Amino acid sequence: MVAPAQSWQHWGGDAGGTRFAPLSEITPANVDRLLRAWDYRTGDLESRTPAAAFRTKFEATPILVEDSLVFCTPFNEVVALDPGTGAQRWRFDPKVSDGRRPANRYACRGVTSWVDRTAPADAACRSRLFMGTVDARLIALDARTGRPCAGFGDGGEVRIDVAKDLLWPGEFQITSAPVVGRDVVVVGSSIADNQRLDAPKGTVRGFDARTGVMRWSFDPLIHDGIQAGHANVWAPMSVDDERGLVFLPTSSPSPDFFGGARPGDNKHADSVVALRADSGTLAWSFQTTHHDVWDYDLPAQPTLARIETGQGARDVVMQPTKQGFVFVLDRDTGQPVWPVEERAVPQDAAEGEALSPTQPFPTHVPPLLDQRFALDEIFRAVPRAIDSSCDDQLASLRNDGLYTPPSTQGTLFFPMTGGGVNWGGAAFDPVHQILYANVSRALQIVRLIPRAQAERMTPQRGVDIGLQRGAPFAVTRSVAMSKLGLLCNRPPWGEMVAVDLKAGRILWRSTVGTTEDRAPLGLAFKWGTPLVNGVVVTAGGVVFTGAMDAYLRAFDAASGRELWQGRLPAPGVANPMTYQWKGEQYVVIAAGGHSEAGTSLGDAVVAFRLARDGEAPSLWSRTIDRPGGRFAGGALSAGFVVLVALLLAWLRWRRRRQA
Repeated sequence: MVAPAQSWQHWGGDAGGTRFAPLSEITPANVDRLLRAWDYRTGDLESRTPAAAFRTKFEATPILVEDSLVFCTPFNEVVALDPGTGAQRWRFDPKVSDGRRPANRYACRGVTSWVDRTAPADAACRSRLFMGTVDARLIALDARTGRPCAGFGDGGEVRIDVAKDLLWPGEFQITSAPVVGRDVVVVGSSIADNQRLDAPKGTVRGFDARTGVMRWSFDPLIHDGIQAGHANVWAPMSVDDERGLVFLPTSSPSPDFFGGARPGDNKHADSVVALRADSGTLAWSFQTTHHDVWDYDLPAQPTLARIETGQGARDVVMQPTKQGFVFVLDRDTGQPVWPVEERAVPQDAAEGEALSPTQPFPTHVPPLLDQRFALDEIFRAVPRAIDSSCDDQLASLRNDGLYTPPSTQGTLFFPMTGGGVNWGGAAFDPVHQILYANVSRALQIVRLIPRAQAERMTPQRGVDIGLQRGAPFAVTRSVAMSKLGLLCNRPPWGEMVAVDLKAGRILWRSTVGTTEDRAPLGLAFKWGTPLVNGVVVTAGGVVFTGAMDAYLRAFDAASGRELWQGRLPAPGVANPMTYQWKGEQYVVIAAGGHSEAGTSLGDAVVAFRLARDGEAPSLWSRTIDRPGGRFAGGALSAGFVVLVALLLAWLRWRRRRQA
């Protein structure tokens, strides 16, 4: 059995989601000797209907448990692999239907492990895996064999009672891994946004880990005097088992962009909520967005760590947000470790809306990205006389900075509703006290549509329509892009950011990703890509991440310098993980692309390790399999062909002259 310190036993590395690995075999000095150790194909793209396969997001992070690397596919098949070879050991298929049309696509971010310490060592299901599914089931499997645990629920599964008729089967699903605290399995949900005011509640549920009997339920939203649903927990959760607390990152009430029927701050939506794991009772709550009409819900796992504050060490919860804030809260009380100010924000909302006059702003840790956009910052890949499409889109929008409310005029959102930080969350190095996170930098256009007009709307390419039934407005959302298909704001469009928490300063920023997999001819401009996925940091001083081009990347944790890229079969829009197996450190990522982002799709899990004695990375991997390598190789090949053609033409001309 691999020692816990050398493995990756939880979705976030540990129960607190630090995504830190105390492994040091791979360092900045040798990371360029990484080579592909193995890859495993799930077969999802061939075994499913094309329509279903096109709606996948392979966002899984494997865990290492019972000497197997275990993950879930977008269709909730659970697979166990040999950590050293990638050979399949077992596979479980819960028979998820291809025809559900899940609102948040077919996605499964991971499974959770738990050991029943009261069971005999050789008992079946002593070591268990838990997974939530796209069709709202909680499943328990034997971690050694993959067989359902017969004593859990009905033959190994519990069906979640949504307690409301759904608009269609895919309105409600589970995408993130459950967590276990004090022998209680806690599961959230992912619910379709912007469909209706009277939406399903965002109830969080706790089940007995042995029997599957529901122990408690908790609705994050206080419903007194309001009409709304949701405030669900779709992002990963964290657990402090010693304290008996589970930490929830809650989302916004329904509908996202109009809150006239839900006056007030709408607690405990858009909050870090600490529950007692055994009872589901509230320990504390801290709200990061009051009366949210921006879809600025909490998308990331709360990170639990012990930090130096300047006045001594404290156990804290670090919560990154879509706005790019990092809130640092005391783990026992939920009070901010450093001051958080309530600052006045833009008002004059749509008719019937009542905004909060202020919003909370952390004062010690700076925002991870800019939060205001000026029109003179429009990205001009070509002169305005050739393409003025970005100017045409943005000039008439309301743009008063962060928290400008949605409007019928159209409002510019920056950061966009996808972040800032998204579900990939942050990583924390407890030795150097540095937080690492990926951020996206993109503009979004949000427009409220009066109800009478909404009923006549027709879908347009690139525009998301939310009917918000029951509210006086529907909503449209679109990412601001030029006719050339480029984002309207200047690059970089995706960055990794390192923050010294104690000092409260940004240490470095590094652009992540290129245009290679989207641009003609494989042109690899280093402009960054939007980054919903996260990072892992190691004791060896290396930070790993994927992006929306098809590479796993390594960065120097101290300087942010990009050190290495490993080519993938498809973009790795997932969180990487790392573990030690038989004395060697491996780095693994799911490489399946992202259907919502329009990347190429795949179904591979890919592992890298350092070259052994007698091995070396291939010339191909050092040249062609690098950003820009395909364009350079193509250009060289084309140049060679032209040169040969010219040489042959010259030889023919010379023969004719000699004749």
